[in-house]
Amino acid sequence: MSGELPPLELLRSFEAAARRLSFTLAAGELHLTQSAVSRQIQQLEASLGVLLFERRHRALALTEAGGVLQRAVTDSLERLRDAAARVRASSVPRQVAITTTPGFASIWLIPKLARFTGSHPQVDVRVSATLDVLDLESSRIDLAVRFAPIGRGIGPALFEESVIPLCSPQLAASLRQLSDFSKLTLLTVEYPDHSEAPTADWEPWLKVMGLEDLRMKSTLRFTQYADAVAAAVAGQGVVIGRLPLLSELVRDGRLVAPLGEGAASHRGYFIEMSRRAAGNRDAQDFAQWLRDEAEAAQRS
Repeated sequence: MSGELPPLELLRSFEAAARRLSFTLAAGELHLTQSAVSRQIQQLEASLGVLLFERRHRALALTEAGGVLQRAVTDSLERLRDAAARVRASSVPRQVAITTTPGFASIWLIPKLARFTGSHPQVDVRVSATLDVLDLESSRIDLAVRFAPIGRGIGPALFEESVIPLCSPQLAASLRQLSDFSKLTLLTVEYPDHSEAPTADWEPWLKVMGLEDLRMKSTLRFTQYADAVAAAVAGQGVVIGRLPLLSELVRDGRLVAPLGEGAASHRGYFIEMSRRAAGNRDAQDFAQWLRDEAEAAQRS
């Protein structure tokens, strides 16, 4: 039949022989014998009814028909290779792995995360929320949002932090002056590296206010900042509010600042990228999305 395609293995041998102009070199490339390649070319010529090569002494040359077929076969094989590569790429899971602190993850990141996944529905996001500083390369993590002192953070700053006492509106109503503050329960977080200073999260604000020796009625200590914040929302005491981490809770009126201005903590959140993220476009998009969300939050 005039429209019937030759067998693909014959065309593959022809492409190699036409490119190398040698049955022997084509055979080595295809892991066949020289005689096998020669027979396949003969079969192809017989099926087409034309000679594709001029057999010269110790040399091959393409005939005019061979040149036409070579261009068509080369183009077709390139298209097949490109299509196969695209199919393989589309079957590889698209993933972004991020590590950050539990407080940042639960309070700031997770409530906003649906906006990223909504605009990137094919990307799986894996969040490792831990106080441990994970090695990005060995943990196969694309990026980290680290909480660090200003000047020691790695990567671009997401935002700097200010701190201010926050409590529920009901509890704030009982505060008329600074001395009333000592009648409330202090909500604080115990960090592994601050075992000797259980109110380490309060220290920047206490120092600015000149209240280093402040004593509260009682203290509730938590291992996770998000739990201390939840206790403050429930009216159980006063938590040191990290802004802009808790900005939405303040805007919603669930927490209020009864004692005036905040203080710079001289700490902030920084985006650190791993080497593997350079080849992950989705990770780069995620980092840009984090920056966009931080800028939007500070404008509102």
